[in-house]
Amino acid sequence: MYDLAIIGAGPAGLTASIYAARAGLKTVVIEAMAPGGQVAMTERIENYPGFPEGINGYDLGYSFYKQAQRYGTDFIFENVISMDLAGRIKKIYTNQQTIIESKAVIIAAGSKPRYLGIPGEEKFKGRGVSYCAICDGPFYKNKLVAVVGGGNSALEEGLYLTKFASKVIIIHRRADFRASNVIEKEARNNPKISFLLDTVVEEVLGDDKVKSLIIKNVKTSEIKEINVDGIFIFIGSEPNTKFISNIVETDSQGYIITDELLQTNIKGVYAAGDIRNTPLRQVATAVRDGALAATQAEKYIKDLNNI
Repeated sequence: MYDLAIIGAGPAGLTASIYAARAGLKTVVIEAMAPGGQVAMTERIENYPGFPEGINGYDLGYSFYKQAQRYGTDFIFENVISMDLAGRIKKIYTNQQTIIESKAVIIAAGSKPRYLGIPGEEKFKGRGVSYCAICDGPFYKNKLVAVVGGGNSALEEGLYLTKFASKVIIIHRRADFRASNVIEKEARNNPKISFLLDTVVEEVLGDDKVKSLIIKNVKTSEIKEINVDGIFIFIGSEPNTKFISNIVETDSQGYIITDELLQTNIKGVYAAGDIRNTPLRQVATAVRDGALAATQAEKYIKDLNNI
């Protein structure tokens, strides 16, 4: 039995655990993989306050984790498959048949990369199709790679890949990027980066690994094949809400709906970070969410104990 159970060990979940444990709550974090969440797969974070020279994402996530441990947070590295949140005592069930009971829950499971959904994507996943430049970039030393996307993540990861690849082709379905002007300028000034705009990828081809892409110009409808050694896909994300099973209210895209205090439609259940319907998904906003959710959970538990 815990006072507070937190699902997810990204910046939001780890911050919540730090605040909760320091407040004297018996706290547990349930995480399917490793601490840090998506931030751990980011080469460099330059917009998180306090690090003028930037910081490696893994290092930042691990620092959160060690701080949470210091204040006594328990960690269970298992996959949540379902929850029973209706009663006074909430129950969380994992794939290892563990049952965690708590008085309050913070859902901070984050999000995952969105797939293109094209032929060959699933077949070549891990064999030339990647969603993580920091994970797989070193495998493409002196090779030609494509990056799909037009936001900050796509251009930042494209810049990172220039450390290894001989050439990076950024493919974007529009003529204009959604990335910040600073990142776009840096990418355009990098001699290793070229651009295919107004273009979409139709299919991934290869034998035992990726060899080429079928691409289509959305304005002219011209279709052609280009040779690449790998393709990195950064077209956004979708929330990790599979285990929720319509228990908690979500929006049309599956993100959890909360009020201004991060309360969901169920009393004692909060959502924080990228998994909720927020207009901005950054490390700084996730940390803010984690602190607020933990503070509100503490108040809820205090009131519950006084009943």
